Amino acid sequence: MGRPYPALRTTAALGTAAVLIAGAALGAAPAAVADSPAAPVADSAPSLTFHDIPGSGGITLKGNVFTPAGAKAGEKHPLIVLPTSWSMPQIEYLAQAQQLADSGYVVVSYTSRGFWLSGGRIEVAGPPDIADVSAVIDWALDRTPADPQRIGMGGVSYGAGISLLAAGHDKRIKAVVALSGWADLIDSIYSGRTQHLQAAALLGGAGLLTGRPSNELNQILTDFLGSNLAKEQDMIAWGRKRSPATYLDRINANGAAVMMGNAWGDTIFPPNQYAAFFEKLSGPKRLEFRPGDHATAEATGLLGLPNDTWTDAHRWFDRYLKGERNGIDQEQPVQLKSRTDSGYEGYPDWKSVGAVEERLALGGTEKVYANVDSGANGGITLLSNALDQFVKLPPVASIPLLPRTFASVWQSERYGSARHVRGTARLHTTVTSNKESGTLVAYLYDVGPLGLGKLVSNAPHTFHGQLPGRPFAVDLELFSTAYDVPAGHRLALVIDTVDPLYIEHNPAGAQLTFSSPGADPSYLSVPLREK
Repeated sequence: MGRPYPALRTTAALGTAAVLIAGAALGAAPAAVADSPAAPVADSAPSLTFHDIPGSGGITLKGNVFTPAGAKAGEKHPLIVLPTSWSMPQIEYLAQAQQLADSGYVVVSYTSRGFWLSGGRIEVAGPPDIADVSAVIDWALDRTPADPQRIGMGGVSYGAGISLLAAGHDKRIKAVVALSGWADLIDSIYSGRTQHLQAAALLGGAGLLTGRPSNELNQILTDFLGSNLAKEQDMIAWGRKRSPATYLDRINANGAAVMMGNAWGDTIFPPNQYAAFFEKLSGPKRLEFRPGDHATAEATGLLGLPNDTWTDAHRWFDRYLKGERNGIDQEQPVQLKSRTDSGYEGYPDWKSVGAVEERLALGGTEKVYANVDSGANGGITLLSNALDQFVKLPPVASIPLLPRTFASVWQSERYGSARHVRGTARLHTTVTSNKESGTLVAYLYDVGPLGLGKLVSNAPHTFHGQLPGRPFAVDLELFSTAYDVPAGHRLALVIDTVDPLYIEHNPAGAQLTFSSPGADPSYLSVPLREK
C-alpha cells in the first residue's frame, strides 16, 4: 500500500478550501419566504419566490423560482432546473435565472441535498440526488406554469454532473447544459491511478464546512486520501455509480440535447474525460473548451456579466426547448479557445482536434531519485490556471536549472515556425523501478530563449505490483489543451516524482530509470492543429 499523504500538503489544500468557502459563506441561502404556488404575475420583471421543495426520501430542498413577467393564467413555459454547485447555496444562479426568465423560462434552482439549509446528507450525486431531480420536476409541473414537454437541466460543477446523470434517468429532460462538470468521476480525481490530492481535499473540506457529509462519503475520503489500496475497487465502484459515462446508453436512448463546457486547466475535472464522453454521445451535442480552471470560465456569468459560456448555454436551451432556429446547431459542434489566443476554432468532432502528430524522441537512459520535488509542478488548484486565464501566467520553471538528479528532461530543437498544440499529448516510455510501487509526473513545457518554461500540460501515473528491476512500458495521456508555441521556442518534456497536486506512492530510496529500447523506442506524441 502506498504511504499516506504528507500532512503539510493536506493542510495547504484545506487552507485553500477555507479561503474559497469564505466567499461562498457571504452568500448564505435565504430562508424560504413563500410556500404557495409560484403563480404568474403581470409585471415588467420576472417574479422571484423562495420555496421549500419536497425532495426524495421525505427531505426538504431549499429552492427558488423565477416566473416570466406577464405570464397569463393557463399559459405554459419551458422549464429549466438548476441544481447548485458543490457547497453553494440556492442563490448561486440568481443572475442567470433572471435572464432566462426574462426570455420566457420558468427557472427552478435548489440547494443540493446535504448542503446549507437543504435536508439530507451529501451523497455526491448518488441515487438520492438523481431522485431529487425528478421530485423537483414533479413539484415544478404541479406548482408553476411549466410545460411538461419542454424541460431542461443545467448547472456548474456539481450541478453539471447531477444534470448529466439525471438525463439518463428521467426521460422528460430534453436539453442539458453541463458546465465544468464530470462524465467520469474516477478519471477526474484518480487519473493515472493517482489521487488528485488538492482536488479531493478541497471538495472534502468545503463539504464539511457547508454541509453534512454522509457516512459513506466520510469513509470514501478516508480511504482515498489514506491510500488504502485494499479498498481501491470499492472506491472505483462508488465512483462509477456516480459517473454519467456509466449511463451513456440510457442518456443516448433518452435523447436529450447535451451541451458541455469546461476549462483546459480544470484541476478538479480535467478535460480529457469530458471529451471522451462527448465522442460517444449520439444525440444533438456541443463541446466547448476555454482557458481557465474549475468553474472560472463561467464565473463572470454567475455575477450577471457578459460571458461567452452562458451566452451559448442560453442559445442551446432556446434551440432545444423553444425550437428557435438560432444557428447553434449549424455551427461546428466542438468549439475551442486557445490559452494564448482570443479567437475560437470549430471542429466537426473531437478526433479532428490535433489531427497532425509530431513526435519528440525520448532517447538515452535517464535515472531520477524519487521523493524530492524538482521544481517542476502543476501549480495550485483553482489559482494557477486562473492566472493563466486572466493574465497569461501559467506555472513556470527554469528548465536549465532543474536538478537532473530528481528530474529527467528531453527537449526538441528550436522551432522555426509556431506550433499550435491542440488536444491530448501522449507519452510512451519504458520504466524500471527499484521498488514495486511508485509515481511519476510528466510535464510538457514551452521553453523560451532564456530557458524559462511555461507549463503546457501535465499528468500523473502511479504503478503498483511491479517486479523491482524489471522494465515495463508506461503509456500516459497528458491533460488535453490548446496552446500556441511561438517560433524560436522549443518543447520540453520533464518527468519527476513529486507534485503538490497529487499523492505520490514512492517508497523511501526509490529510483526510476527511463529508457528507450531499440525495439520499443520512447516518445512523446504532440497533437498539432492542421495548417
